[in-house]
Amino acid sequence: MQSGAGMAQHFAGVDFGTSNSTVGLADATGAWLVALEGAHVTLPSAVFFEAEGGGAFFGRAAMAAYLEGEDGRLMRGLKSTLGSALFGERTVVGRRSVSFRDVVARFIGELRSRLDAVQPGMRQAVFGRPVHFVDDDAGGDAAAEAALEGIAKACGFTEVEFQYEPVAAALHYEQGLAAEEVVLVFDIGGGTSDISILRLSPERARAPQRMGDVLANGGIRVGGTDFDRLLSLAEAMPHMGYLAPTKGGTGLMPRHYYLDLATWHRINALYTARTAADLKALRLEADRPELVERMMRVVEGRKGHALAMEVERVKIALSDEEAARLMLGPLSGGPNPVARRDRFEAAVEAPVARIAALIADTLRDAGLGAERISTVFLTGGSSHLPLLRATVARALPAAKLATGDMLGSVGTGLALDARRRFG
Repeated sequence: MQSGAGMAQHFAGVDFGTSNSTVGLADATGAWLVALEGAHVTLPSAVFFEAEGGGAFFGRAAMAAYLEGEDGRLMRGLKSTLGSALFGERTVVGRRSVSFRDVVARFIGELRSRLDAVQPGMRQAVFGRPVHFVDDDAGGDAAAEAALEGIAKACGFTEVEFQYEPVAAALHYEQGLAAEEVVLVFDIGGGTSDISILRLSPERARAPQRMGDVLANGGIRVGGTDFDRLLSLAEAMPHMGYLAPTKGGTGLMPRHYYLDLATWHRINALYTARTAADLKALRLEADRPELVERMMRVVEGRKGHALAMEVERVKIALSDEEAARLMLGPLSGGPNPVARRDRFEAAVEAPVARIAALIADTLRDAGLGAERISTVFLTGGSSHLPLLRATVARALPAAKLATGDMLGSVGTGLALDARRRFG
């Protein structure tokens, strides 16, 4: 975008993430992230709709409004609806019925507004996307990209291109290289795990076309929100009746209520009169009704997102500590149990095995042995988890592990890619 005679030309990259979003700008001298919320360059991908009046808060302000008890509805994990049947469904917000597409569009529009505040009138942008929005569903994957493109154009971006998020992170990492490397970029975000294997160097960075440098891409729909869900089911939900016996030990509490409560973008589905009635009936059948009463307290008080935030906090704490206390009492009236790292790692064994298989599959697709990878560049909010780092180290023992801006490398790389495409 040309800002005016004699002014520098700028190029935009938009990273709409499951947990956090960023917007990058690039000019002839380099790339940087736009401050989106005060001094913060990240905007949590959250929207809080007021119950009356139709107003909305975004990012940290959205989560603060929810936690402070404002009357309204919090929505997070919006990107996870792309490519799913949920994307076209409608949900009640206050007295209004809106689709999840409308909510995503509202959030992307807010990103656009905050970009306009520092660099108005941008018409071209490169948007990030996972290697696969949806596992093993080419139609759903194409529909997800088309939906995001349509929303971006409705928000004023007349030219929209897409780049895989790990490729964008590689372009960011390449800016600091002094010599050629074969790099495996591992982007572990809130909703997906994505890998790209590339040849990178200062000389290659100046090339107008880079497709020949991308040796392989791979991705699966496993990310930080999956680890949150599994930690919640293992350590929090049993204290609220998950898998608890009913009818004198002949039955079990239905699982789907707890699965919804443990899944960011499904939490609001519980806030219905039908669910409240179901839980009251199940309390009468439960062998330990006090556990169901804790579940009822969370649901009736609409504290599901607060519970998810507490689980997420403990997951992050377990990266540095062997144990951390889950403060469930203020939310459910139950105990405040201690979660342990070894139990968390056991709970996420299946998705971590899928990630290990993804690394092997992407190496095979690139036609490379593990010894050919000189560097693994880790990015994304979940890349600090010790178990994931250990998994990478086992798969690629000769590679050095490098990290940069775990939440911002994709947005910066997208802006660099926009400069290459539109400059």
